[in-house]
Amino acid sequence: MTESSVPRVLWEPDETKIEASNIVAFARWAAENKGIRAFGGQDGTPSASFDYDSLWRWSVTDVDGFWEAVWEYYGVRSETPYGQVLAERAMPGATWFPGATLNYAAHVFEGRDDARVAIRHATELRELGEWTWGELRRRTAAIAAGLRELGVGPGDRVVAYLPNLPETVAAFYAVASLGAVWSSCSPDFGVRSVIDRFAQIEPKVLLAVDGYRYGGKDFDRRPVVGELRAALPTVEHTVLLDHLAPGVPLDGTLSWEGLEDSGAGAELEFTPVPFDHPLWVLYSSGTTGLPKAIVHGHGGILLEQLKNLHLHLDAHEDDRVFWFTTTGWMMWNFLVSVLLTPASIVLYDGSPAASDMGALWDLAADAGVTVFGTSAGFLASSMKEGVHPREGRDLSRLKAIGSTGSPLSPEAFAWAYDEFGSGLWLFSTSGGTDVCSCLVGGTPTLPVYEGEIQSRSLGMAVASWDPDGKELTGEVGELVVTQPAPSMPVFFWGDEDGERLRDSYFSVYPGIWRHGDWIEITDRGTAIIYGRSDSTINRGGVRMGTSEIYRAVLSLDDVVDALVVDVPQEDGSSRIELFTVLREGADLDGDLPKEIARRIRTDCSPRHVPDRVRTIAAVPRTLSGKVLEVPVKRILMGEDPEKVASRDSLANPEALDHFSDLAG
Repeated sequence: MTESSVPRVLWEPDETKIEASNIVAFARWAAENKGIRAFGGQDGTPSASFDYDSLWRWSVTDVDGFWEAVWEYYGVRSETPYGQVLAERAMPGATWFPGATLNYAAHVFEGRDDARVAIRHATELRELGEWTWGELRRRTAAIAAGLRELGVGPGDRVVAYLPNLPETVAAFYAVASLGAVWSSCSPDFGVRSVIDRFAQIEPKVLLAVDGYRYGGKDFDRRPVVGELRAALPTVEHTVLLDHLAPGVPLDGTLSWEGLEDSGAGAELEFTPVPFDHPLWVLYSSGTTGLPKAIVHGHGGILLEQLKNLHLHLDAHEDDRVFWFTTTGWMMWNFLVSVLLTPASIVLYDGSPAASDMGALWDLAADAGVTVFGTSAGFLASSMKEGVHPREGRDLSRLKAIGSTGSPLSPEAFAWAYDEFGSGLWLFSTSGGTDVCSCLVGGTPTLPVYEGEIQSRSLGMAVASWDPDGKELTGEVGELVVTQPAPSMPVFFWGDEDGERLRDSYFSVYPGIWRHGDWIEITDRGTAIIYGRSDSTINRGGVRMGTSEIYRAVLSLDDVVDALVVDVPQEDGSSRIELFTVLREGADLDGDLPKEIARRIRTDCSPRHVPDRVRTIAAVPRTLSGKVLEVPVKRILMGEDPEKVASRDSLANPEALDHFSDLAG
């Protein structure tokens, strides 16, 4: 990479921030206790010149030593000693800390001041409120005792059809404290989507909500709860939270109040379980076939989130961490894990544009948010809508913005710094449900380059590989992970012989995790994600990630959203189809198609100018917001729309109808 091609630096931490960071404190401890070299100075003694790359390389070469250091530094408590850190190094099949027995939830509540605020929360139905640690402990203990009376014990599955509320957080910790297994879906999921997920794991108890409000509209979910009960024969008890219509019971269910009353006054206890005992079950998007039921263990998630939230998020006691999410996305699990750190969290349930596009920024001001987490799409929409977050709001506490869900464009990076100034730490991340964390993401001691992710995460041996398994630098290749990490899936539920798990991650490079994204690792150690590798545009041997085309197209004011696919033709050629959602009043009758072509030609390459540009009402997306590129491509190739995508797994299934008509 030439000097002229290096993007501009938008932010650099000053020495004060670096010295105060959790990661430097950890590195100094590791230098003193583990003999690592992560600082300048001829003798390797600590100095101000912290070298992140050296720390990362230690974390992925001495895998055992690094994760044992995380265990020791953060005081992980096990009822029984472990024999070794990594007894089996194979992928899949790595065996971590055999012999250890612990509990994730015990580490959340250890040493807490009951008077301090743990959770700030708001919904479209509730004003901003607070739960102290004392309140959270009391409510968690009561729910745990109530569930124990219902017969819930280690290994039993408790499923939650609940909004993003503090009651949901308490219920999760209660389930984890019992050694039971948690799994959740947001109540905006349709009944078929929920059944496809929950039925796989045969739950014993269903926790559900009567309804919710979104965008000013009320949604009664009691009929859905009835359908779920009928479709989940293993459910012995259903507990209903009356959030939408307090005081209105549902026959055959136990009230949430009744559950807590039955356990009132109980002490919060924690059941020790083996390191890899299931903590929760997350799900893939399930656009084709049943969603994969991804199981993570108590110990693996505990270690990963202690590392990620302390060292990469840099959470401190005065931080108030918000991430816009629902209970159906792994970012909810990420957010509730922030309570493993000294920071507090901020929850919101409702539309991000409940009143207008400033609703979440209003919440950030009212709740004193210091770390504002969101999706790349939300930041892009704020930019497109001309939102000025600091106008009329006190956001003086806000120090960082996190972005995930899809690649963040350079234009969105620039917009954030135009709006917030050079003091903002903007970190983009990428990882996913598979590891419930970041493979690449933010690091508080490194500069932010426009359009790039700051670093590979500690303990994640991320590389870019060509088809022959050769490592690439400064070139786009497959994102692979070459060493095991504790938060990789323990197994897929129901995948008795492990075939689905092997096929999902290890079929391309045996023994090496292939994530399914295109990535470039620059010679500065930063990362750029170019989209899913199974939806790449390939013209004349020149590969182009779809995210690059989106960056070019969405830089135009008239284009609100887009989807691009490369459709093979019978003669062996292919046809690039670009579908655009246009702002009100815009159309393709004038110069806009020429401007789109010019922008792609300039920003990407002449080979990737679309053969046709069309308008659509909406881009079809999964419930977690991912664009359905591959299913749309298959529909346009003539495959049955009902077979390439499960409509119940989509946020807007009607958006697929347009493509079905085109194929027909």
